[in-house]
Amino acid sequence: MTGCSVPELPELQAHAERLSRHVSGRVLQEFIPLNFTVLKTVDPPVAAATGRTLTTVSRRGKYLLVQFGEITFVVHLMQGGRLIPDPRPSTSKRGVRARWRFDDGSEMVLTEPGTERRAGVWCAYTDRLDRTAPLTSLGPDALELTEQDLAAAFVMYPMRLHNFLRDQHMVAGLGRRLANEVCHSARLSPFANTAKLDTEAVARVHAAIVHCCTVSLEHERLNNEMVNSSDRFSAVHARTGEACPVCADTIRSVEYSDYTVNYCPTCQTGGRILADNTTSKFLK
Repeated sequence: MTGCSVPELPELQAHAERLSRHVSGRVLQEFIPLNFTVLKTVDPPVAAATGRTLTTVSRRGKYLLVQFGEITFVVHLMQGGRLIPDPRPSTSKRGVRARWRFDDGSEMVLTEPGTERRAGVWCAYTDRLDRTAPLTSLGPDALELTEQDLAAAFVMYPMRLHNFLRDQHMVAGLGRRLANEVCHSARLSPFANTAKLDTEAVARVHAAIVHCCTVSLEHERLNNEMVNSSDRFSAVHARTGEACPVCADTIRSVEYSDYTVNYCPTCQTGGRILADNTTSKFLK
């Protein structure tokens, strides 16, 4: 399964930078949640941001942080959500879940197609963000994680490498695509046990995280808006059956109900093919 996935660090970082350029400096007239499920908090009240200037849009893990001085809105887009500037607001726009209305008449809107309604907004005090849900459970940001911290976490939390990389408690900002890309760049099986990786392998994983995030971010910064998951840069992710760009072997996959593990046998598993079901004995 290779369907839509939650935007990861590169997409969100580039999008935060674009939003900062477009909406910073505007004064909030009103925040309007249009669905009772979209706003996840009651304290501080959203009215506390009224009259404040939008200072910046940044990112923590897979969350966008929309800061109005002492008040910050934490936004999770989930799979299909988008946070976009809207210079010509219209109440008839479909899929709008929340509006930030500014004093110049423009808006920034949170949109989400479909019926799942999973995108969310949290209102928080800026100086308490790290102590505010949903950010409290996040691990170190992927581009701030040191090699030493990674080595310690691998030993403390033994699990399959692919699972570790996707776990936001372990490292924040990576997801399905980057987990596949990092494993391939590090030349390691996605099912390698983290506790059994030696110092050299840990160094390769850390270097791969930095490399894959950086290359993807450079690619995302070329876009004027957040692109669909199928258009995001990848070497192996969602490329089942294609040739590996490194060795030309055929890219393989292990299918799960809600995501796909892609890998190159020659680059990552010594030529061995991983069984395509969740109950098989995987390559260690």
